[in-house]
Amino acid sequence: MGLKREIMKEFAVIVEDGKEGKDGKPAVGPVYRNVLSKDGFPPPIPDMNTSWDVFRASIEKYPSNKMLGWREFHGGKAGKYIWKTYKEIYDDVLLVGAALRASGARPGSCVGIYGVNCPQWILALEACNGHSFICVPLYDTLGPDAVDFIVEHAEIDYVFIQDKKLTEILKHDKKYSRRLKLLVCFTTLTKQQRQNAAGYEIAAYSWDEFLQMGKEYPTELSPPRPLDVCTIMYTSGTSGEPKGVILTHESLVMYIAGLDIFMEQFEDKMTVDDVYLSFLPLAHILDRMVEEYFFYKGASVGFWQGEARLVVLICGTRSYSIPIANHEEKVERVE
Repeated sequence: MGLKREIMKEFAVIVEDGKEGKDGKPAVGPVYRNVLSKDGFPPPIPDMNTSWDVFRASIEKYPSNKMLGWREFHGGKAGKYIWKTYKEIYDDVLLVGAALRASGARPGSCVGIYGVNCPQWILALEACNGHSFICVPLYDTLGPDAVDFIVEHAEIDYVFIQDKKLTEILKHDKKYSRRLKLLVCFTTLTKQQRQNAAGYEIAAYSWDEFLQMGKEYPTELSPPRPLDVCTIMYTSGTSGEPKGVILTHESLVMYIAGLDIFMEQFEDKMTVDDVYLSFLPLAHILDRMVEEYFFYKGASVGFWQGEARLVVLICGTRSYSIPIANHEEKVERVE
């Protein structure tokens, strides 16, 4: 408990004292607030009320900066990072959004994204932001039936998907096979995959085909409002089915603003030359918000590729786990 008390001293202050119970009313503990907000909450970022505002503003400020990077494989070996600028990504986002509208999606439609972190993941996300679609990340670590449940529960009709996930999502015993209207593969589609999708009356496109559709059917953006739902992130909770956490555009922008205030307290300031290695799942809010913060700052995000288990070896650490029972005690002794 000592560690927790020290953390409270560093990051929180009491802005209102607790009150003893009186006249049958229960006692009330003190009110704590982040130390950076002890004298009141800081003002919001001017003219930035939605996730689309964050992206749009960065396009205007940093059009030539590197935004997203990935490595191409040649002969089974990863090559150097290839980068696209903010302006190049924006142009592709417009095509993805236009193709979604041409496919029947409308403001408020739920769009699933199912696959590992990659540039296409972010392009689909920003296309959702630009047209007031609701982004719903899909992931199967919650169990084999989790994706099936989420697609039905969130009423998802359109899904962007990694090629390795196509076989799983087109199984005949899944409810979503009968619900989905559109599948867009992050890469290419085989003839068999197209036939399987057609068997369920699902329109299936490779990534390049979908971008081409966007070129053929351009459309105006439909930016969201601050209180519109931006994303629904599903978590396991403690029991039962996955729980959907509804997050508005305003709440995500407030997170970015708070993170920016926190980061400004450090001597080493973040710059446009910083690069974030996207490794943690984008289906989780932590990585999602870190990446959006990097976009806000005009910095770069590079995506990992390869075997996840090798990263542990690269880190150079000998300890692969920390005993839970006494970790607080050990952390307190670290100077």
